[in-house]
Amino acid sequence: MTAEPLDEPVVIHTDGGCRPNPGPGGWGAVLRQRGHVREMCGGEPGATSNNRMELTAPIMALEALKRPVVVHLYTDSVYVRSGITKWVMGWERNGWLTSAKQPVKNVDLWQRLQAACARHRVEWFWVKGHSGVPDNELADVLATRGLQEAIAASR
Repeated sequence: MTAEPLDEPVVIHTDGGCRPNPGPGGWGAVLRQRGHVREMCGGEPGATSNNRMELTAPIMALEALKRPVVVHLYTDSVYVRSGITKWVMGWERNGWLTSAKQPVKNVDLWQRLQAACARHRVEWFWVKGHSGVPDNELADVLATRGLQEAIAASR
């Protein structure tokens, strides 16, 4: 499947985090295309990590798209952007081992993110967190909401 080149990109901002790390976590995503906005969030009430939540946000956003499209995906996580654009192909080639021959952490999420990206034409962008970028700030608010809702639902 290929994305239609004339499509306006879906612009996605994602964020994730834990309080404390590791601990309960939340993720958030803001999806925009042609004036349409979708806000998404979720979380884990048990012990998870910042990195797992940062990976979950783009996975959930990409999996929510109903057809193949061009995506401009913004994350404030260097780990996520570098992992998917630079490291993941080598990890896969090496049987999901790092260059130090250690198992890749969060391999389940990296594989799921790879599969989600394969359906679309994704361009990855890094944005500095908490720097006033409106949709990045909103993704942070959504991640906090996801964390709070997950904790409340587990009580």
